[in-house]
Order: sequence, then structure tokens, then C-alpha cells
Amino acid sequence: MTTTMTETIRTVQNGAASIAYRVLGPSGEAAPTLCLIASTGRGPDDFRHLAEALATGGLRVVLPWPRGMGDSTGPLEDIDFHDLAGDAAAALAAEKGAGGAVVVGHAYGCWIARTVAQDRPELIDGLVLLAAGGGKWPAQLSRAIEVAMDPDAPEDERLAALRLGFFAEGHDPRPWLQGWNGALVGAQRAARTRTERDSWWTSGRAPVLDVVGLQDPFRPAGARDFYLREFAPRVTLATVDGASHALPDEKPAEVAALMLPWIHALRDGSGPERNQD
Repeated sequence: MTTTMTETIRTVQNGAASIAYRVLGPSGEAAPTLCLIASTGRGPDDFRHLAEALATGGLRVVLPWPRGMGDSTGPLEDIDFHDLAGDAAAALAAEKGAGGAVVVGHAYGCWIARTVAQDRPELIDGLVLLAAGGGKWPAQLSRAIEVAMDPDAPEDERLAALRLGFFAEGHDPRPWLQGWNGALVGAQRAARTRTERDSWWTSGRAPVLDVVGLQDPFRPAGARDFYLREFAPRVTLATVDGASHALPDEKPAEVAALMLPWIHALRDGSGPERNQD
């Protein structure tokens, strides 16, 4: 049977939030479904090339806009990780077929993806971390985020901040001068402060693929095995050379080449086992 590739925009409710999302990939029940959750203050456009590569590889890709971006709406006050995770989980659950479900986070989105895996273990067959931070990082990197997203800062300073914190040498950071949402950043940071660490840190029980750019300053060599130490033997660590914190946008083909066999292996039983604890 020939699979038909589709691209559709839909909405789903999560309590008071209405979440818009794009679905890309083969139609039908058999394809594995995965949800890509974007980084701080940003939306799913950063995943454009990665999503296309994953869809071409046989996956059904769900790309939600976070509340406050695109056509997604919902309260930004007094929310926590579980509210944001519920948004992504609602979109993923609405599209999941018989092929299983994987949740994928990029940078800040890794925290939300891990919360989805913790809150909905019955839904999640696999968890993929793209450019997850290693626990702690220098204050200058947090400052780089502030400068990079500030539309009033001089452009040369913003580009320098993007090169410092997000882009490896040889990659053009200029597209990331756009796409930031300051109100969302404030809400996401407040959500982190409001969320009890023990309520999400374990990250469920699904196998984990941890993909790290070798030039990512948020994950230096000494922290490369951070999640292996935290969650082994659930974790498979993979690295991509020539990539920094904007990993899925810098190296989409390489990231897809790592994700696709790992996700397909979950279906045929050859992948890592779930934690049964």
C-alpha cells in the first residue's frame, strides 16, 4: 500500500488553552507519531527541515505552537511545566495511531518533553532530547539569550550572542534574529520556577535518545554524559559534530539520521528497554 504524505494544521483543547499544530507526514494509523517541542520563546519553524526529513523517513510529525504564538492561545500567568506539557501531550494524543508516540524537546523544550513523559507514561514510547543542557551553565550564556532575543539591542551584538550561545562556526545565525516571543519567554521562565523538580525530573520510564552538538556550550565535554549518569541504562547518547545549541536547525539531516533508526527500533523491539521501576 502506498502511503500519502499530508500537511495539515489543526487545533486541540487543553483546558483553557487552544493549541494549534501542524501535522506533517504519512497519513494512516501505522506510522509512529512524534511531537517536536521548541526551545525558549520560539516556535516550530526552527524544526522545518528536521520535520521534513523525519516525515520523509516514515514518521508522522506533530509541530505545536506554544500558547501565545501563532494561533495557540491560553493563560500565560500562573502556569507550570505540567500546563505546558499538557498542551503538547494533547496534540500528540490527538494524532497518535497504532505506530506509537515519541516526544522530542529542543533545549528548554527538553524540560517540557520530559514532563510529558513523566505525566503521560502510558502515551510515550520514547523520549528524544535535542541540545539538552547539562544541569548548569555559565551566566554569560544566559545573558546571551537575553541579548539574542532583544529586538532593541544592536544587531551586531545580537549576532555575536547567537554565535556564542547557539551557532557553531560556519552557520549563519541571522535567521534567528526573528522568531522570538518575549511574553512567552517570561511565562516559560516563571513556569520553571513554579514547578517542583521532583514532579518531572524522573522523566517517566520510556527509553531516551540524547543528541548533543559537540560545539554546544550548554553541554561541554565534562557534562556530555550528564543524562547517562542520571538515567542509565535508559539513555542512548549520540553526538553531532559542527553543531551548537541550535542543533536541529544547524544539522537537520544528521539529527534525523540519528533519530529515525532509534525510533523505528522502538517499534520492532530492538531498541532500549523501558524502565520498569
